[in-house]
This record gives sequence, C-alpha cells and structure tokens, in this order.
Amino acid sequence: MPAPASEPDGADEREAQERRARRVDEALARLDLEGKVRLLSGASMWAIAPAPEIGLGRLVMSDGPVGVRGERWTPDDPSVQLPSPTAIAATWDPHVVRRAGHLLAQEARRKGVHVLLAPTVNMHRSPLGGRHFECYSEDPRLTGVIGAAYVQGVQEGGVGTTVKHFVANDAETDRFTVDNRVSERALRETYLAPFEHIVADARPWGVMAAYNKVNGTTMTEHQQLNAVLRDEFGFDGFIVSDWTAARDTVGDALAGLDAAMPGPDTVYGAKLVAAVRDGRVPEAAVDAMARRMLLLAARVGLLDGADPIVPEEALPEPLDGRAIAREVATRSFVLLRNEGRALPLDVGRAGGEGQGGSIRKVALIGLAASEARTSGGGSATVFAERTVTPLEGLRDALPEGVELTYSVGADPRENHPPLPGPLTAAFYDTDGVQVASEPLADGTARWIGELPEGVVPGELSKVVASGTFTPATSGTHTFAVAGIGRFVLTVGGETLFDGTIEPEGADPATAFLHPPQREATAELVAGEQVHVEVTLHTTGQAMGDFAFIGFSLNHGDPTADDDTLIAEAVAAAADADVAVVIAATTEDVESEGFDRTTLALPGRQDELVARVAEAAPRTVAVVNAGSPVLMPWREDVDAVLLTWFGGQELGAALADVLLGEREPGGRLPTTWPAEEKDVPVWDVVPTDGNLDYDEGVFIGYRAWERAGTAPAYWFGHGLTYTDWAYDDVEVEAAGSGDSGLARVRVRVTNAGERTGREVVQVYLAPHEPGDRPARWLAGFATVQAGPGETAEALLTVPKRAAEVWDEEAHAWRLVPGTYDVLVGRSYADTRLSATVEAEADA
Repeated sequence: MPAPASEPDGADEREAQERRARRVDEALARLDLEGKVRLLSGASMWAIAPAPEIGLGRLVMSDGPVGVRGERWTPDDPSVQLPSPTAIAATWDPHVVRRAGHLLAQEARRKGVHVLLAPTVNMHRSPLGGRHFECYSEDPRLTGVIGAAYVQGVQEGGVGTTVKHFVANDAETDRFTVDNRVSERALRETYLAPFEHIVADARPWGVMAAYNKVNGTTMTEHQQLNAVLRDEFGFDGFIVSDWTAARDTVGDALAGLDAAMPGPDTVYGAKLVAAVRDGRVPEAAVDAMARRMLLLAARVGLLDGADPIVPEEALPEPLDGRAIAREVATRSFVLLRNEGRALPLDVGRAGGEGQGGSIRKVALIGLAASEARTSGGGSATVFAERTVTPLEGLRDALPEGVELTYSVGADPRENHPPLPGPLTAAFYDTDGVQVASEPLADGTARWIGELPEGVVPGELSKVVASGTFTPATSGTHTFAVAGIGRFVLTVGGETLFDGTIEPEGADPATAFLHPPQREATAELVAGEQVHVEVTLHTTGQAMGDFAFIGFSLNHGDPTADDDTLIAEAVAAAADADVAVVIAATTEDVESEGFDRTTLALPGRQDELVARVAEAAPRTVAVVNAGSPVLMPWREDVDAVLLTWFGGQELGAALADVLLGEREPGGRLPTTWPAEEKDVPVWDVVPTDGNLDYDEGVFIGYRAWERAGTAPAYWFGHGLTYTDWAYDDVEVEAAGSGDSGLARVRVRVTNAGERTGREVVQVYLAPHEPGDRPARWLAGFATVQAGPGETAEALLTVPKRAAEVWDEEAHAWRLVPGTYDVLVGRSYADTRLSATVEAEADA
C-alpha cells in the first residue's frame, strides 16, 4: 500500500508541499481580519463558507465513523454502513482497516464531503461508557495501530480525518461539564498514547477537541492543544471543536482551536474580531489558525492553485461497499466458545441439497434476527440503503433440504422502530401556507442545520409527517411519537395523542438523538389501509443558532406476551437439530448521550437463551452488541459467537461464518467480565462535577490482572475453525539508539484441516514491574496458512513499550532491566517466551 497521505517526503513531493505552503500564504495575505475569522467557524451546521475572492471552495465535514452521513441525516440519502468501531478493532488487522478507510473516502467523495469526523480513539475505561461501541479498545497500542490504519486509508482517498475526542472523553454522563481528573502519567501512557501514535504514524489532517474538562480546563481551551499535540507530537493539522464545545472566545483562540463548530453563531465571528481589536487575542494567533484552515483546504483540493495531496489519478481503486462491509464483519466476529466443534454448522455441501450434513432443521430465535442491530445509537448512526438481517442471510445461504424456522423469543425493546415508508413531510409557515415538502423513507423525520428550500426557521409553524399504512395482522397496533415539543398523532382519522413531550435530562444530544416517546394503540384490520399523521407544532419561534428538527413516528405490530414468545421459541428449539439464538442490546442501552447502568442484556433474553439451551440438542448463542454484556448462560450453550454491531451486511456475514464459508477472524479488543461485581474500573458518574481516574494506568486487562479476578474472556481471546501450533520465537535486541526495543520472529503452524488466520500477540512483562502492570501488549501481527503450513510473524517491539512517563521530569524514561517477551493467542494464553534486556541510551 502507499505511504500515509500527509505531506510526503520525496523530493517531488517536498516541492509540492512548498508550493502548497506558498499558495496558502498568498491566499492568507489577501484576507483582512474579518475574512480570516470567517474561516474559523461554520457558516452552517457542517460547512465552512467559501471565499471565491481567494479561490477557496466550500469545505464540508460529516460524521462517521462507520459511514459518511453527509449534510442530510435521512434514510432517503443512504450510506454504506460498516460494522461498529469495536468490530473494526476486533479484526486486529491494519490492512483490512486501511481498505475500509479507502471505502469511507470513496463514500465521502460521493457525498461531497471533504473531512470525516472520525476516528474515535477514546479508551474503554469502563464497560459502562455509553459510546464504548464507537471506540476501539481498552489497550492504547491496539487503539493507536487501528486508528492509524483508519486515518491512512481515509486520507489516501484524499479526504481529511479528525481524530477524536481529544482527550479523556471516555463516558457520557455530564460530558459537557465533567472535569476528568487524570494523573499526568495516566494521560501520557494511556489516554494521549493513541493520539501520539496516530500523529507519528499516520499524520492526520485534523483532531477534534472534546467537550469535557481535564484537570480543571475545558479541552477546547487546554494548553495540551498547542503545547502537547502540536509542539511535542508534531501535529500540523487543524483542530476543530466537538459540536457546540467551543465556549470561550479568548480561551479557545489562545489554546489554538482553529474551527468552532457549528455555525453561523459561535464564540468566534464578530466576538473574535472584537477580541483581536481590543488586544485580548493577538492577530498572529488568528493568522496561524486561518493558515491551518487554508492548509486543510489545500490538502483536500479546495484551494485553487494548490495541488491536493492526493490527485485524482492517485486515488485508490473503486471498491464494492457491500463486499467490504461483509469482509470487515466476518473478520471481526469473535468465536468465544465452541464446544465439540459446534461451529461451523454441518449442513452439507454449500449450494447443494444438504447431502452429507447432519443438520436438517435450524431454529433461528431472537428479535434481533429479523430486526438486526447494525450500529450504535447517536451521531455514529448512518442509514444504509439495504440491511441484510440474520434471518435473510441464513435463509438465503442454507442449502435445499435444510429447514429454517423463526421465533421472536422475547422482545427487549423499550421503543418501537420507525413506521415503514414512504411518507411525506410537509412544512407550513405561520400563515398556514405549505412552503415545502420532502419524502421520508420511513417515520424518521430529521433535519440538522439545513432545512428544505423555502423554510425559514422563525416563520415555521408546524411540520406534518403523513402516509398510509396497511397492517399485515389484525389486532392491537402500537403507534408512538418520539421527540421534543407539542405533537398531535392521528391514525385513521382518530386522534391518539395530543400533548407536549418534555426533554428528560440535561444533555441536548440525548434529547435529540434519543428522545422520549409517547405511545398509543389502535385496533386495525389486516389489509385495510389507514392514514397515519403526526404533526409537530413549532409555534413559529426561531430554532436557535441553527435548524434542529427531529422526531419519529414509530410502530409496533400486535405481539404476544414474553411468556408466550419464549414458550414458542423453546418448542421450536426442541424440534430442531440446532438452535441459533441471537441476543442483542437495544438503542435504549447503547447510544451516545448516556452511559449504561448495567451490563445485563435487556428484557428477558438471558432467560430465553438459558431455556433454549435446555431444550435444544445443540445451541449456538450469537451476541449482537457493541460492548461487553453479561452471559450467565455461556457455559450452558455449545458455542458463543460475538458479532458486535455488524453493519449493513451483518446477516450475510453471519451466514458465512455459521456455515463455514468464512472463519470468525476476530479477537477481543477489550476484556469481557463474568459478573458486574468483578469489574475493576466501573464508575462513570461524576461527584460534584469531578470524575477521578484513581486507577491511573490500570484499566482493562491491566486492572483485571492487578485485581486477581478472572473475567469471562480475556483481552485478545478468539477461537478459530482450525488449530494453531506455536513453534518457535526468536528475539533480537535492537541496537543502542534504535527506536525499537527488539525484533521478534514467531513461527506458527496451522495444525488443523482448514485454511485460517491467526493473530500472533506479543506481550512484554518486566521481571521487576514495580508500579507498572504485570504485562502489556507490545505488538501483534496477522498471518495466514493452509493446513499443515507454517507461517512467520515478524514484528518490532517499540522502545516506548519499556518506557514510563516520569512525572517529576515531565519526560519519558526507559526502565532498564530484563523483560519476558510472551507470545500467544491472548493475554491469558501465551505459548512461547524469550527475554530481552532493556538498556538506557548512554
């Protein structure tokens, strides 16, 4: 693959870099103070305004990280949806992640997006973290390597990235105001470490500053932006605020925050001009900020006369989005348990009539089989053009002669899904005149920043979403409105709800992305069409600094109670050769805007799995969750397969793995507990506004080791459909002054009967740990081999692996001594060992 796409190092590229810098300076010199300041905040929700007088185009940013939403957040503008970031990290494969980045860049270019607001590289400090699914790992090295590959892939496609959220934005409770109290050592070794690695290895074009405070200072105003990120790490890109995180004109500008988003009204604009003119902010600071924004524009090809870093002829080859999404999913699935080789399922020759297979009947169980959970809730959500559910995927893949039955089993949802479309949204002004309309793909109605042409926020009185619905089943149907404001819901001409829904909690993102809902019921007859309509009354008031409308019309079919559903599933399981039961979290459990309060699966799913396991001859439990959940039944089932939030191709990928067309390629990027009481780092709720990271560097497996309690599954764990023998390890110490500590060569042999991949993991364990962990991940490599073949993994253990942050000297210090180099399949399953001496440079 090509080198990371930043300012390159060859002679020709250095010349291009110099030309780019000259063009940026030329453009900057032509701007007055007001013109420079206009570059530093959004003209809208997602875009920086163009400046035609200097040849600057309109610069558009968009949320990721599993897709590219674009400026319109609606199902009628779909995107390719990749698996969740926890799934991406579970591949442990930078090459796969880099290809996913190429696809995201391709999607960004298709949608007119120049900067992707991703990746998220905050840490899995506590499993309760609400955006745990959107981050990579509990380990800073794995996070850094995967994050660097993501950045490289996207930027090789000519699209910028913003590594986020800088820094220690590891939970959602009071995230706008919380002061996370973190020691300097823990910051450097754990929370800053992924950012440092990504800056050095991938040279990102952007970083996003977080909402929270760290040790008393809001991150958009923190000295770490300039003193650490720029001066120490060598970051040369732009820094953008998280949306609405910029709160102080002078503090943000002096800290080096380049872009305050969203616009048009931010702490910059006229306020920054005034601060410069009265001497509170030097104009040189504004020049530096504007120069970085122009450099970003030049890098992505938006500044006339400046060559983009990636010209069109150098872009990666076009990729099939569905194929990449399916590949990433299969490579991410983690096989946690496989007793008696329950997987892959023996259904006979693929594409044949099932001859030779022992399985003739499969019972698929679980609501998530028909309503797959493909991504976490919140700003990470993108709408896929088509989602393959597990039910669809397995039905399409099973050979003739194998019967598939389906049972819901239990309904864990608190909220119902959007009403199927199409619907229409109509906008009315204060005179009652319809001024615009837009089609809706389903009951989701959402506009952020941009309203349809002709709609003026201060003159809008109501939005009406309406359509027809033809029930497939007679009985009691549930309809619901989710949103904030006054709503009227009618079904078949009857008003089911007329009232005001108030926000719950203080987080505005939660109120918008995960609003409360009100339910009502209607008796409907199968096949008889009814008109459904929900009206949001806005009272004609302005909507603040930017348009912000979001509500949904939801629907639930008549269903039996959970007792009946579970009984039906148990009967189906007893009548089948194998039961595949899918247990999942819901958007009420894993989403941006709030933290979890428990690791238990919602509803009665634990009971469902346990009872199915008792009844079925063989049970495969599939866990459809983005972060750790408890599995009290894990020893009672034959196999446990973790699919994370598997993206739009979840069902197809699941069928591939269950039937053995592909092996589950994933390894755990974070430790999974057996019981909540054993979790060593738990609390995410601030006390008096402060959240103390008292555990220091001991999070994840480091903390589990120190606590002396075994989890359900350790970091790095994951089984395959073949067997691997670890043959030999050779360790060669690096020379004095080398950036590496040691070079490691590992030989492994595929001792099974299938071609497979193995993730070779290397851990460093000091003979005298002192106040350091017992051991930690120092490197990893993925190898592939056919039956009986031997493969070699070659990797370098960086010198940083043997260094600690000296809080007195405010510097890195290598800890000399003897270290064991432990090689194996997970943190708890090491097969080979050698030693290396770490010696401080003279």
